[in-house]
Amino acid sequence: MTAPDAGRGIGNRESAAEITTTFVGLPRDSFRILHVSTGNVCRSPITERLTRHFVSQRLGVLGGGLIVESAGTWGHEGAPMEANAETVLADYGADASGFVGRELLDEHVIRADLVLTATRDHRAQVISMGHSAGLRTFTLKEFTRLVKAIDPATLPPLEDGVVARARALVRAAAALRGWLLAPTAEADEVYDPYGAPLTFFRSVGDEIHQALDPVVTALTGVAART
Repeated sequence: MTAPDAGRGIGNRESAAEITTTFVGLPRDSFRILHVSTGNVCRSPITERLTRHFVSQRLGVLGGGLIVESAGTWGHEGAPMEANAETVLADYGADASGFVGRELLDEHVIRADLVLTATRDHRAQVISMGHSAGLRTFTLKEFTRLVKAIDPATLPPLEDGVVARARALVRAAAALRGWLLAPTAEADEVYDPYGAPLTFFRSVGDEIHQALDPVVTALTGVAART
């Protein structure tokens, strides 16, 4: 057996209904990315705000169709992000203002077109909520690994819209899952820095940055400026 072609394969075709509606019947003029961790005060806020920052850097207003949010499986509802997480975001020039922690709810999963989790346990919890979440839920590092194997030429060009490109990317990644396994179980984990010193937060921030860069490049079709 051979792996399916990157950018093609399982679930790559859309029905007429899917072209005009999302999972909940809303217009398909946006693509929602949901980042999930435990408390929604450390890892997922960093990932949410870095994703927004990197998309804005590369696409400006053209990236407005990508809506990036976060929540926690044991989310501290209404809590601010950790001060060290704010410092990490400042290191990258990203905006930490106005953040409010949320507990992960069914409605968040239902509305999400892509769910990226900090760990495999978070991924399992999201999938266990149902809502056909399996094919659109990955750990962040798992999704990075799959995205790197996808030929960008098989994705819709940015001229077709960032939403169409993002949806095709998720379908292509889902088709490759099971063919490109992690070398170790730990390779797909972003460990929790809660309560740790700033140096550890910064190392986690660097992990997240390294994982997000190829994902944002694939989503936008624009590489990071060097």
